[in-house]
Amino acid sequence: MIIAMAIVFEKETKTFFLDGKGVTYAFFINDFGYAEHLYYGKTVGHDDLRYIRGRACSSRDATIPGNDRGGMNCYHYFPAELAFFGTGDYREPAVEVINPAGDRLTELLYDGYEILASKPKPSGMPALRDGETLVLHLKDKTAGLACDLYYTVYDDAAVVARRAVYRNEDAQRRLLRRAYSFTFGLPSQNYDVISLYGAWARERRIDRVPMHHGVVSIDSKRASSSATLNPFLALAAHGASEEQGEVYGFNLVYSSSYVLKVEGVNCGRTLVTGGVNDFDFTWVLESGACFETPEVVIAYSSDGIGGMSRAFHDAYRNHLVNPRYAKKTRPLVINNWEGTCFNFNNDKLKAIAKAVEGTGIDTFVLDDGWFGKRNDDTSGLGDWVVNTEKMEGGLTEIIRYVNSLGMKFGLWFEPEMVSEDSDLYRAHPDYAVAAPDRPHCYSRHQLLLDLTRKEVRDYIVESVNRVLHENNIAYVKWDFNRNATAFYSMGRAPEQQAEFAHRYALGLYDLCERIVEANPNVFFEGCSGGGARFDPAMLYYFPQIWTSDDSDAEERTYIQYGTSLAYPLSAMSCHVTEVPNHQTGRITPMKTRADIAHLGATGYELDTSAFTDEDRALMKEQIKEYHSMERLVLEGDLYRTASPQDSNLFGFMLVSKDKQEAVLTVYRRMGSVNNEYMRLQVRGLDEDTEYIVSGFEKTLRGSTLMNLGLMPRFPRGDFQTATYRFTAKKA
Repeated sequence: MIIAMAIVFEKETKTFFLDGKGVTYAFFINDFGYAEHLYYGKTVGHDDLRYIRGRACSSRDATIPGNDRGGMNCYHYFPAELAFFGTGDYREPAVEVINPAGDRLTELLYDGYEILASKPKPSGMPALRDGETLVLHLKDKTAGLACDLYYTVYDDAAVVARRAVYRNEDAQRRLLRRAYSFTFGLPSQNYDVISLYGAWARERRIDRVPMHHGVVSIDSKRASSSATLNPFLALAAHGASEEQGEVYGFNLVYSSSYVLKVEGVNCGRTLVTGGVNDFDFTWVLESGACFETPEVVIAYSSDGIGGMSRAFHDAYRNHLVNPRYAKKTRPLVINNWEGTCFNFNNDKLKAIAKAVEGTGIDTFVLDDGWFGKRNDDTSGLGDWVVNTEKMEGGLTEIIRYVNSLGMKFGLWFEPEMVSEDSDLYRAHPDYAVAAPDRPHCYSRHQLLLDLTRKEVRDYIVESVNRVLHENNIAYVKWDFNRNATAFYSMGRAPEQQAEFAHRYALGLYDLCERIVEANPNVFFEGCSGGGARFDPAMLYYFPQIWTSDDSDAEERTYIQYGTSLAYPLSAMSCHVTEVPNHQTGRITPMKTRADIAHLGATGYELDTSAFTDEDRALMKEQIKEYHSMERLVLEGDLYRTASPQDSNLFGFMLVSKDKQEAVLTVYRRMGSVNNEYMRLQVRGLDEDTEYIVSGFEKTLRGSTLMNLGLMPRFPRGDFQTATYRFTAKKA
């Protein structure tokens, strides 16, 4: 069956069909004007799908307002495209509003539609680009509240992008107490809920639990997407594995306080909803004003969790990450942080740079400590002026030296922060986020700047852009090392203070837009005390994000495995760092550290001035190996072959889109004596193609490899890796 990639409205059944890459999303407008979900899954024909509707409600259920009759006459039982409050629907509503009379009722029903050939960009927020888009107009004719639901489909990714825009069409203001991005209904509750939990240096571990009646909720209340719970969840059919079973994934394109909820409804169905966190949230919606919600990307896979991941990866590489860099060779950096921390001068930096000359490293990145009075983490933030006592000649001398070695120069910033011991704070203490008459709540000895205020953003933009424009800087590492605590802005009225978390996100996006676009030739990497703000919205501005401050190879197998559920390998910044490792004290072989770091945008972060000739030769060989597989990191399909959470092994297989080449990296945690032999699955190859397998020096068909697998061969000892390359045999 061939279905064109398009959005179609079937007038006879009032059904919308949205067809993307291998998927169909369908809903219809029922007799009451309610947008009722029908189907999201593998491509189906444009038949009358209403036959799958559920049972009628009972006489004890609340009927649709103004219709005191039985039958299919209860909002609570309609699979929803947007659930609302106070009309007999007791599920989690997507919107709650206080109307001028004080009631909180809404009834958002069909009011027309548009099909747009080109997707409009949300105002002030990142989102996926491109794609044919449906705009469904809903309206509450009593309250004067309207809502536009946006749906976008893609011919190169099995995802649907959704968001909502709430509009006040009444003459009086309203107060939004909840404004979620979407509602999505499923016909059963036979799912497991998968989420990504963690903490600093332990980000994005996988949690999988059976769903139940009632609500499973993940959220952040930090004005950051957080290391604690990532703004991602998936519903996997019971028994679904990496490569088999139905899976639905949900990922918010948002960087502030959020919530995602899965509700097991009493009728046996499932409802998913979420968006901006309604905890500590209200929004004054003036007459004629609108509130735009962040986009959610909903992936579908009939090929297990791996298929869901590949759908997200395709969507983000093709439609989210800056196209200037999405599939381009990334800077291969040497960063000085773990080698020096704050203790450096020009001579030390030059020695680190000189030691990697000719190895393939192309960018030297100077981390924290180059500005203001910044000799430790208690001072200097906000003063983006070079510390010439530490850096004689300013940045000019070290930049010229690095450039003379054939490398580009990069620089660390933390633009959103301020130290009390800084010239900025002494001049503008009101720029820091703080509540009146309350003492500061510190984190890492620093305070958060109030990005909800334009004058604060203007200061940051001017000071950062000045440094970038006055110096030959090709790379910026943008860090963010603490979360909000006060949730208060001196620039807002008391009744607007619960708008803080969302306004902070809007301020952040404005800041990124103005700095990134003013420096189109600078490559920006995101960071947040490691990976505490690893979300799709930040990937819109930063093509890669520092995955975690924990760079230990063993720990990174967990972190990178979990991160890959939603985010492509090209988004993960992964470095080979010092041993004993700074976070765990563990010693792992340099080859292992490199093999794990190569499963992302790779780099190095250590004191190379202490390298021996043997170390330097090993680094050069590792970089050569990385370049040989870089196309697969940037564009290939990922197949996870072994989970470190379930076994002594970790395995990632990267396969080119044309299936002509692949790389399998396998890691064994602990070595043992007289151990069981284990076959490792090989995935993603073409069954009929013959592949030359390096490491075995054999030629085998794809069908043989995928059905029999490989017996990995590791060196003796703990924390060892093995890599295998597959190259299609030329005819």
